Amino acid sequence: MILFNITIIIEDSIDKQWLNWMNNEFIPSAMESNLIASNRLLKVLDSPNEGITYCLQFVIDNIDSYNQFKASHLPLIMDNHAEQFSNRFVSFSTLMEFINN
Repeated sequence: MILFNITIIIEDSIDKQWLNWMNNEFIPSAMESNLIASNRLLKVLDSPNEGITYCLQFVIDNIDSYNQFKASHLPLIMDNHAEQFSNRFVSFSTLMEFINN
Protein backbone atom coordinates (compact mmCIF):
# COMPACT_ATOMS: atom_id res chain seq x y z
CA MET A 1 0.00 0.00 0.00
CA ILE A 2 1.17 3.49 -0.87
CA LEU A 3 0.26 6.77 0.82
CA PHE A 4 0.49 9.81 -1.43
CA ASN A 5 0.31 12.97 0.69
CA ILE A 6 -0.10 16.48 -0.68
CA THR A 7 0.53 19.22 1.88
CA ILE A 8 -1.06 22.52 0.90
CA ILE A 9 -0.68 25.81 2.76
CA ILE A 10 -3.36 28.32 1.83
CA GLU A 11 -4.08 31.94 2.67
CA ASP A 12 -6.50 32.37 5.58
CA SER A 13 -8.87 34.40 3.41
CA ILE A 14 -9.65 31.55 0.99
CA ASP A 15 -10.23 28.79 3.56
CA LYS A 16 -13.97 28.21 3.00
CA GLN A 17 -13.74 28.63 -0.77
CA TRP A 18 -10.74 26.30 -0.95
CA LEU A 19 -12.34 23.59 1.22
CA ASN A 20 -15.49 23.70 -0.88
CA TRP A 21 -13.50 23.40 -4.10
CA MET A 22 -11.35 20.57 -2.75
CA ASN A 23 -14.37 18.57 -1.60
CA ASN A 24 -16.44 19.19 -4.73
CA GLU A 25 -13.83 19.33 -7.50
CA PHE A 26 -10.30 18.19 -6.61
CA ILE A 27 -11.02 15.05 -4.58
CA PRO A 28 -13.87 13.79 -6.82
CA SER A 29 -11.66 14.30 -9.90
CA ALA A 30 -8.88 12.27 -8.31
CA MET A 31 -11.25 9.51 -7.20
CA GLU A 32 -12.71 9.25 -10.73
CA SER A 33 -9.36 7.80 -11.80
CA ASN A 34 -10.35 4.55 -10.02
CA LEU A 35 -6.70 4.22 -8.96
CA ILE A 36 -7.18 5.48 -5.39
CA ALA A 37 -8.46 3.15 -2.68
CA SER A 38 -9.37 5.90 -0.20
CA ASN A 39 -8.70 9.51 0.73
CA ARG A 40 -8.74 11.85 3.70
CA LEU A 41 -8.30 15.56 4.13
CA LEU A 42 -6.69 16.71 7.36
CA LYS A 43 -6.05 20.13 8.87
CA VAL A 44 -2.69 20.63 10.60
CA LEU A 45 -3.35 22.13 14.03
CA ASP A 46 0.19 23.08 15.05
CA SER A 47 1.69 24.30 11.79
CA PRO A 48 4.54 26.80 12.14
CA ASN A 49 3.62 28.31 8.75
CA GLU A 50 1.59 31.40 8.01
CA GLY A 51 -1.80 30.53 6.60
CA ILE A 52 -3.68 27.27 7.06
CA THR A 53 -2.02 23.93 6.38
CA TYR A 54 -3.92 20.91 5.08
CA CYS A 55 -2.79 17.42 4.15
CA LEU A 56 -4.65 15.52 1.47
CA GLN A 57 -3.88 11.82 1.65
CA PHE A 58 -4.59 9.23 -1.01
CA VAL A 59 -4.18 5.54 -0.24
CA ILE A 60 -3.20 3.65 -3.39
CA ASP A 61 -2.89 -0.12 -3.69
CA ASN A 62 0.55 -0.30 -5.33
CA ILE A 63 3.33 1.71 -6.94
CA ASP A 64 2.14 0.91 -10.48
CA SER A 65 -1.27 2.45 -9.75
CA TYR A 66 0.45 5.48 -8.21
CA ASN A 67 2.66 5.90 -11.28
CA GLN A 68 -0.38 5.68 -13.54
CA PHE A 69 -2.24 8.25 -11.42
CA LYS A 70 0.79 10.54 -11.39
CA ALA A 71 1.26 10.35 -15.15
CA SER A 72 -2.34 10.37 -16.36
CA HIS A 73 -4.43 12.25 -13.80
CA LEU A 74 -2.42 14.31 -11.33
CA PRO A 75 -1.03 16.94 -13.75
CA LEU A 76 -4.49 18.10 -14.87
CA ILE A 77 -5.87 18.09 -11.33
CA MET A 78 -2.92 20.09 -9.99
CA ASP A 79 -3.07 22.49 -12.96
CA ASN A 80 -6.76 23.14 -12.22
CA HIS A 81 -5.89 23.78 -8.56
CA ALA A 82 -3.11 26.19 -9.53
CA GLU A 83 -5.43 28.04 -11.91
CA GLN A 84 -8.22 28.29 -9.33
CA PHE A 85 -5.98 29.52 -6.49
CA SER A 86 -3.10 31.18 -8.30
CA ASN A 87 -0.49 32.71 -5.96
CA ARG A 88 -2.61 31.93 -2.87
CA PHE A 89 -1.05 28.62 -1.81
CA VAL A 90 2.13 26.58 -1.70
CA SER A 91 2.25 22.81 -1.81
CA PHE A 92 4.55 19.83 -1.75
CA SER A 93 3.98 16.10 -1.93
CA THR A 94 5.37 13.06 -0.18
CA LEU A 95 5.16 9.42 -1.21
CA MET A 96 5.23 6.80 1.55
CA GLU A 97 4.92 3.05 1.81
CA PHE A 98 2.88 1.37 4.54
CA ILE A 99 5.05 -0.82 6.76
CA ASN A 100 2.39 -1.97 9.24
CA ASN A 101 -1.20 -2.30 8.09
